[in-house]
Amino acid sequence: MTEAPLESARRIAPLAAALAEQIERDRALPAELIGELREAGMFHLCLPRSRGGPEAGAAEFFEVLETLGRGDGATGWCAMVASTSSLLGAYLEPGQADAIFDGGRSIAAGVFAPRGRATRADHGFTVDGRWAFVSGIGHSDWVLAGCIVHGGDGPELLPGGRPDVRLMAMPAGEVEVIDTWSVAGLCGTGSHDVATGARAVPAARGVSLFSDRPREPGALYAFPLFGLLALGISAVAMGIARGALEELIALAAGKRPAPGTRSPAERATIQTEVARAEAALRAARALALEQIGAAWGAAEAGRALTDELRLGLRLASTHATETAAAVATAAYRAGGAGAIYSASPLQRRLRDANVATQHMMVAPATWELTGRLLLGQPTDTSQL
Repeated sequence: MTEAPLESARRIAPLAAALAEQIERDRALPAELIGELREAGMFHLCLPRSRGGPEAGAAEFFEVLETLGRGDGATGWCAMVASTSSLLGAYLEPGQADAIFDGGRSIAAGVFAPRGRATRADHGFTVDGRWAFVSGIGHSDWVLAGCIVHGGDGPELLPGGRPDVRLMAMPAGEVEVIDTWSVAGLCGTGSHDVATGARAVPAARGVSLFSDRPREPGALYAFPLFGLLALGISAVAMGIARGALEELIALAAGKRPAPGTRSPAERATIQTEVARAEAALRAARALALEQIGAAWGAAEAGRALTDELRLGLRLASTHATETAAAVATAAYRAGGAGAIYSASPLQRRLRDANVATQHMMVAPATWELTGRLLLGQPTDTSQL
């Protein structure tokens, strides 16, 4: 790769925008776009340099996904899921990391939700389960599936009583893909279910994000893991909203209902909506980058990543995602009757942005989690 990741994202985003209708119709990214994204490292932003990845900084990670989402929400989302999955390259033994990620050529689709069971066995683990929301499974080479670890006496518990959850790596061609992805938005992510029954997985292909520690020393791997995932979701949502606002501005400037009438851009109501949306996006983005900067500074300096820093990341991420949905909704409403047609990007961005708010990392429950901390209440911060 000769380009910086953000330069690559800026080059690829217009292609994603041009293919957006096809992506939604096919419920998958087209081969030409996948090739561009793979070649540019967009599926491996978090893969260590030692394993052939770009090992992007947290702010760069945010801006790259925001840029791709600005082109097309599903494209940004698939890059986000694969890139956060590539983070496991910092945890796995080098040989296993190379076997799974192949120096940035193999793509992994990951789902952390522990909907599977990993039972200890002589060979490592026996894995079975069914997992939903496996984004990008159609173009992925590997699946990283969350499992609750079971020993001879039932689930294995960590200190504090929480079950241990391990991400188990399995070749994508060896799991069943179940076509479930008929949804309101982010259709092109192809986030189908996958399932497997009683499959042997070597112990070296499992990672616990609670009890294991990264082997790599970089700041990216000291950065709060769940905060990074939440930021990725919010970055894509912010890009979707920015794209919606740009669509509205272009529509308002070029549309004149009848000779002698004012264009939408000349109307006070549209001017007000655009200004409010612009302010909201800038404010949400500034908060996100401010919190990223504070946490990244601590990670680079080797300081403790305190609950206060983790809290800031989660607040900023949920706020940015909700703001993005509100902006996309406002742009759709301001777009008038033409926005209701399937050919209008405004209705697609409305749906994509609102679907992003449903992810557990930025869902309303995160307000409760962060609110408890702000109020000084006893709180489990293991997934902060």
